[in-house]
Amino acid sequence: MSQHSPDGGAPASHYFDAAPTAPERRRTVTVPLAGRRVQVQTANGIFSPDGLDKGTAALLSAVPAPPQTGRFLDVGAGWGPLALTLALSSPGAEVTGVEVNQRSLALARDNAAALGAGNVRFLRPEEVTADAEFDLIWSNPPIRIGKEALHGILERWLPALAPGGEAWLVVQKNLGADSLLPWVRTMLEEREPGAFTAERADTVKGFRILKVVRAG
Repeated sequence: MSQHSPDGGAPASHYFDAAPTAPERRRTVTVPLAGRRVQVQTANGIFSPDGLDKGTAALLSAVPAPPQTGRFLDVGAGWGPLALTLALSSPGAEVTGVEVNQRSLALARDNAAALGAGNVRFLRPEEVTADAEFDLIWSNPPIRIGKEALHGILERWLPALAPGGEAWLVVQKNLGADSLLPWVRTMLEEREPGAFTAERADTVKGFRILKVVRAG
């Protein structure tokens, strides 16, 4: 998901709607995923229809390669770049992408099928059971939905890390990355004292890469 307007001036919030109202216009774009160039489908009414957005690219440039197996999660999957990278890089893993935009979900599912990524599923957030745990979380969270809504997303998913699990987030520096990190630390400490650490792992072209680890 994201920090910019997806349609060159369209309202930046509309791609968080569950059902975009404008008629769908699909197109095929070529993007780099999991070390190769692949073709995916995008459309209007979603985030980053032109391809890989700068935040997601920054995150992918900074994160270590995922383990070959485990339970992985992409929060705010969009048309699927992070979840598809996880699935293609780790065929033995079980990957889940969560997304509220129905058009994005359909595109992500079609992209997974076209790329032969049978180990990934794309779901609405409420379709994931409350007790589900994940060994690895990657996310380009939707900063522009507002602080309260963003905090709600992070409160839901960061505690879902399994013991020993890691979460990697990308946040644009000028959109509050440095104030978000202490909030994350406080929230997790209040939730489960001593169980989590959170740090700024890297800075890539104006984006902060945040890392959260749950003790094993």
